[in-house]
Amino acid sequence: MQEEKQFNVSFIGWDKTSKSRKSPKPFTNVQGLPCIEKIVTSVEDSPEPISTNIIGTIPDWINGNLLRNGPGKFEIGNHRFNHWFDGMALLHQFKISNGQVTYKSRFLSSDSYQSNREQNRIVVAEFGTITMPDPCKNFFQRFLSRFELPKPTDNANVSIVNYKGDFYVSTESNIMHKVDPETLETTQKVDWSKFIAVNGATAHPHTEPDGTAYNMGNSYSSKGAYYNIIRVPPTKEAEDETLEGTTVLCTIPAEDKTKPSYYHSFAMSENYLVFIEQPIKMDLLKIATGKLTRKSISDCLSWNPKLNTILHLIHKQTGKESSITYLAKAMSTFHQINAYEDQGFLIIDLCASDDGQAIANYNIQNLRKSGEALDEVYNTLCRVFPRRFVLPLRIDPSTPYNQNLIDLPDCTATAIRIGKNKVFCTHEDLHGEDLHKYGGLEFPQINYGRYNMHPYRYFYGCGFRHLVGDTLLKMDLQRKQMKVWDHPGLYPSEPIFVPRPNATEEDDGVILSVVITPNKDKSTFLLVLDAKTFEELGRAVVPVNIPYGFHGTFSSTA
Repeated sequence: MQEEKQFNVSFIGWDKTSKSRKSPKPFTNVQGLPCIEKIVTSVEDSPEPISTNIIGTIPDWINGNLLRNGPGKFEIGNHRFNHWFDGMALLHQFKISNGQVTYKSRFLSSDSYQSNREQNRIVVAEFGTITMPDPCKNFFQRFLSRFELPKPTDNANVSIVNYKGDFYVSTESNIMHKVDPETLETTQKVDWSKFIAVNGATAHPHTEPDGTAYNMGNSYSSKGAYYNIIRVPPTKEAEDETLEGTTVLCTIPAEDKTKPSYYHSFAMSENYLVFIEQPIKMDLLKIATGKLTRKSISDCLSWNPKLNTILHLIHKQTGKESSITYLAKAMSTFHQINAYEDQGFLIIDLCASDDGQAIANYNIQNLRKSGEALDEVYNTLCRVFPRRFVLPLRIDPSTPYNQNLIDLPDCTATAIRIGKNKVFCTHEDLHGEDLHKYGGLEFPQINYGRYNMHPYRYFYGCGFRHLVGDTLLKMDLQRKQMKVWDHPGLYPSEPIFVPRPNATEEDDGVILSVVITPNKDKSTFLLVLDAKTFEELGRAVVPVNIPYGFHGTFSSTA
């Protein structure tokens, strides 16, 4: 059955000369948000390919798999997970070939998933959920179990990444799972700590053109907490190897040894890695005693707006951290957009807010609210906006104090030397006032293969007029203009850019996004937009329900 294709594309400009908002509005007064409960409703997996209904046209030059990851089961037996980040990982594949699309999904066969299923209750603690004592144990056994350290989860429900040509699903623990991108079957569990001394790694590595990958992980010792920069070789020496040859490039001591910063990702330029130590702190003592005190990891995070943000620069070849300390006011950032070097400066673009408490508000209870209660949750979340920081790479005795060191044309960011090797930075907004109408921007993506670590013009993301993305945005840094794909009642996921074969222009390609329709049963679809015009080309409607996911990647088979 053919449906009328509906879309609304807007062209909006902003004035580069407009003043940066010194204190972005932390609260809004939005009323009447529609309930989105169905985007966090458990579903069954569909491991066999399902045909989709094509509306419009899927370009026949797109050949490959859009792989996605996210939570898909929010209850085990009579027990419910508390936080959105806790749901059991569900892997998705949209296979695109010759203008047709099939869909399949499969739950990750993690130890956490298997144990929960076998005992029909939550037996492995997650980010926002603590385990309940085993009812089959006597009182004394249940009491003693509270003194045990919590078993780390291997429920890798955040992203799908690539190391040495293999696909892995990952979260922020020390466990990843290798998966078959064709069948979505779990083939091998891989523990970072078996190769290097880390207690976890991010779900957002960066990859060089030759395949060398970088990531970050924490390590904890009697001397306190450390951040580690990790380097993974580009290729395998044996077919069955995983992370062999991985090394720790650099170790950075946490500013507060007992309360390291939470971080979700980092940035990479041609010669540097940039780690942002933000004032979202993890209390290691509370985490270690969480089972006794009945506190989840989420309960052990705190936001301290009185602290500065520290930007650490690590040289990729030497592994040495810059002697310059770069400071900025307190901010919270989950995703960086891009970073590159220009005329002695390192430019880092990221999505950030002035408040770091939002993560605690994404519990499942909040996502399932309606009416005034739902509005209240949204209105107490600080908005996330794209920002640019510019860091001077060289400071010498003749560098002046207390004046802006940035002399790049049309740049309103500042970097002021306030000490011998200390620079305080303020950001430039990469948006105008109109972006406030769309609730800010998150889930940023670029033409990564050609423009990561290089000057670029375009980035894409989701607008957040709700607790989840409800529009798709294209930002043009050169013309200071943005384009919007907006359709009421539809909730698009992270936009993935796929370049057209032999493309010469940065935005010559398509945007792929999985769109959820919570007020209509079995109406999720894969959306395909022309990345240049931001107009809809086609959609592939999937006849099953899909929960709102987190991250994904496109794997070309052309």
